[in-house]
Amino acid sequence: MHDQAESLRRHMQKKNNLRYAKTLSVISGKGGVGKSNVALNFCLQLINHDKKVLLFDLDFGMGNVDILLGLHANKTIVDMFNEKLSACEVIERGPGGLDYIAGGSGLNSIFKADSNVMDYFFKQYDQLIDMYDYIIFDMGAGATEESIRFILASDECIVVTTPEPTSITDAYGMIKFILTRRPSMTIHAVMNRSRSVKSGYDALMRFKKVVFQFLNADIQPMGILPEDKNVPEAVIRQTPFILYNDASPVTEAMK
Repeated sequence: MHDQAESLRRHMQKKNNLRYAKTLSVISGKGGVGKSNVALNFCLQLINHDKKVLLFDLDFGMGNVDILLGLHANKTIVDMFNEKLSACEVIERGPGGLDYIAGGSGLNSIFKADSNVMDYFFKQYDQLIDMYDYIIFDMGAGATEESIRFILASDECIVVTTPEPTSITDAYGMIKFILTRRPSMTIHAVMNRSRSVKSGYDALMRFKKVVFQFLNADIQPMGILPEDKNVPEAVIRQTPFILYNDASPVTEAMK
């Protein structure tokens, strides 16, 4: 597994004289922390900075990016494997020029197949890295031996957590899971649903301190997103929150 990810990264590095995508895995230790919402709106904000972005919904068996967008995908990553389609054939177009590949139910059983499945994915992925500035993997909550393959192939990770103790504990476990397999992985942290900037910052600094103390790893604080009523309202309307209210506190924080 680790050798496969290392091989992919070495192949990408050979293209250092060409334009190729930086790949980020957006992860969380538990569900319900707003990970997919953060990933989606982060992608849209990158596009606002004139970046070309592909969002890969790898939330195994519970993909919801198309739901958050209020769209129905014609093809999903499940179809890519089942029908041996190219990645380009399953790319959907979202708002603002966002390209995305939808997840789908039943993904667990597919990704538990032999390494040929993973080889097929990485061959398709390799054809995409020259087409984008960023490829974002929206991973499922927690970690499995299947999902870690994608994470290890990423350049960097963004862990999304909330100030709740259970969320912090699970995010710590997720980081430990990754670092035991790739100690050099760069990990950023987003504190979501913070009651205030100060409380979010304090929680983020405590989290950073614990990770450094017990894992000897220096995670990078990336930002704080506030608890904002615009987020659930946007979800109900199936509209990304940065498009729902451009002046909302959470949108300003994402910017």
